[in-house]
Amino acid sequence: MFAFTRRRRSPPPSSLFLDDDKMSGRKGFTPLHSQELGAESYVGILKEPKDFKSMDPGNGDIKSLLKSPSMGLRRSVSGRVSFSENEFANRLKGRRSTSVQAIPLADLQKSTDNFAPGRLLGEGTIGRVYRAKYPDGKVLAVKKIDSSHFQGQKPEEFSKLVTNISKLHHPNIAELVGYCSEQGHNMLIHDYFRNGSLHEFLHLSDDFSKPLTWNTRVRIALGVARAIEYLHDVCSPSMVHKNIKSSNILLDLELNPHLSDYGMASFHLRTSQNLGMGYNAPECAQPSAYTLKSDVYSFGVVMLELLTGRMPLDDQRPRSEQCLVKWARPQLHDNDALAGMVDPALRGLYPPKSLPPFADIVALCIQLDPNLRSSVAEVVQALVRLVQQSTINMREDLSASCRTNDSEY
Repeated sequence: MFAFTRRRRSPPPSSLFLDDDKMSGRKGFTPLHSQELGAESYVGILKEPKDFKSMDPGNGDIKSLLKSPSMGLRRSVSGRVSFSENEFANRLKGRRSTSVQAIPLADLQKSTDNFAPGRLLGEGTIGRVYRAKYPDGKVLAVKKIDSSHFQGQKPEEFSKLVTNISKLHHPNIAELVGYCSEQGHNMLIHDYFRNGSLHEFLHLSDDFSKPLTWNTRVRIALGVARAIEYLHDVCSPSMVHKNIKSSNILLDLELNPHLSDYGMASFHLRTSQNLGMGYNAPECAQPSAYTLKSDVYSFGVVMLELLTGRMPLDDQRPRSEQCLVKWARPQLHDNDALAGMVDPALRGLYPPKSLPPFADIVALCIQLDPNLRSSVAEVVQALVRLVQQSTINMREDLSASCRTNDSEY
């Protein structure tokens, strides 16, 4: 399905395949680094595991990267979990040591300086996100949902939201760690990711921080695809994200991606207003037409950002290049044009053989007709193959280099 006929005029110049060691970068901070946390088992509302296949490229780190979403799944004895509204608070309190916590409003007011503008991390159509800092050094991200979203709704609606989101567990989503529902305030609390968002890494740059290398970009794409696959194919019923964009992809200390803002689709009453401009699939002009394949389109735009370093919409560029998808789509199957699309921040440090298959995946995600787009499971499989092939190519290049050096003596 991912085979295309490509136009070849001349082979692109070869370049080295190096990882995180060159400078270019971003504004505001230098990326942090620490030990990577082990992936958790998945717990939640799960479908019967599908026949996802794990591929073994013979490398321990790559094995972990390629791990299938159906591996390591755990089910409760009773299967699908459901709580009555009366049980909700008690169940959450009983699970505080391992799951979400009810955090008092007073604590959040104190830790955010009463939601001071200086603590504001971001703002969207659903609400604002604040940085909460505690005396012990713990930092959390607090999403304060606009009260207008609950007008005319029963108080239990927020409880249902927390119940549903708290069941979702995946290594590539930003998991819920707490909530607050007091005095008309409804807030969701997540871990704070010090490396910020993918949007910041790609589009806010300075001369003092490292850019994302090609290896890291492919790894981010695969991680996000895994998260979407979990929402689409593992959760039951399938969960549409409806707001996939680079600013909703958070990066941890090891630059692993964590998809945020999931579970909020019910708040998007008018899809075209709530999705980031430039990420909307064509069918989103009619909100009722939004499907799982609309999420795939938005993910394809994120992949284009990873490939080109460009924003989805940029009025600072020539008119023909302002819309990333319209500019990129005709070039995705031309190898020579493709080489010219690559993010300049990479400084030519990428494996040329990886560009065509990456572009093929993008092309199938951003098809105008939703029926022609790949499913997210197909995207994951294609990215897995790309990671495997890149690993093989790296080993072949190293082997060829060693043979050349030996022949000189």
